[in-house]
Amino acid sequence: MELRRLRYLCAVAEEGHLTRAAERLGIRASSLSQQIIALERELDATLFVRTQAGMTPTAAALVLLPHARRMLEEAELGARAVRETVDRPLRVGVTPGAPPSVLPALHAGAVEIEDLSAARQLELLRRGALDAGLLALPEAVDGLRVVVVSERPLGVLVSGTHPLARLDEAGWDDLTGLDLLLYNRELAPGYHDALLAAVGWRPPRVRSGPPRRTLFVAELRHGGDVVALRPREEPAEGLRWLPLREAPVVRHAFVWDPAHASSDRIAALL
Repeated sequence: MELRRLRYLCAVAEEGHLTRAAERLGIRASSLSQQIIALERELDATLFVRTQAGMTPTAAALVLLPHARRMLEEAELGARAVRETVDRPLRVGVTPGAPPSVLPALHAGAVEIEDLSAARQLELLRRGALDAGLLALPEAVDGLRVVVVSERPLGVLVSGTHPLARLDEAGWDDLTGLDLLLYNRELAPGYHDALLAAVGWRPPRVRSGPPRRTLFVAELRHGGDVVALRPREEPAEGLRWLPLREAPVVRHAFVWDPAHASSDRIAALL
């Protein structure tokens, strides 16, 4: 049954008159009569007794009316939920180390940006508690729409007092004997494992660094023979970034559920 015809049914029953119901609905009385007749044929039941005084609901109509009203109410609630979803700011998760070139587009889209690890973003996306995410690949993004927005080679981030800081660029051999500072694996397990598989030297130790930038920087400054692998960035005071020969590339992607009510609106951010 079409919602439109159920709406017509309710209007005629409430008005008790075809012409008044048609005026209320903003359609011609003849068109309304045709739709009521079509609904009666669909149900194989007479819904109104037509008299000179008006339209009187039959027993069949009285049985149908509560269901029709309930269906119309549910449809309106669904439409309202969609409108609220479309009208509210999109909530977008951004992983630490996200490409700065992408962030202005998000701010221009008037979204709510939250600093979230890749693992947390994916958890919230699966639950529908986050609209979209910006994270480094690879991760477990099956079922999500994935659009790569940045590809950047990794370089070496090191203390400004470290011997490597005097080089113009580094090779894997230059990193021999140095520890690798890397965030805790549970924050982004896919990228964590892929990065370790791509490094061209065997670090004596992989140190699990804190996610907070200030603590990460402090570890590099004062932690001795340790380096981090990061895309090119303006280094914090006391650090130096240098290019890495044969460097792996980090890809950042925008991800979201293609079934999201605001999927087109999310895609427009790109």
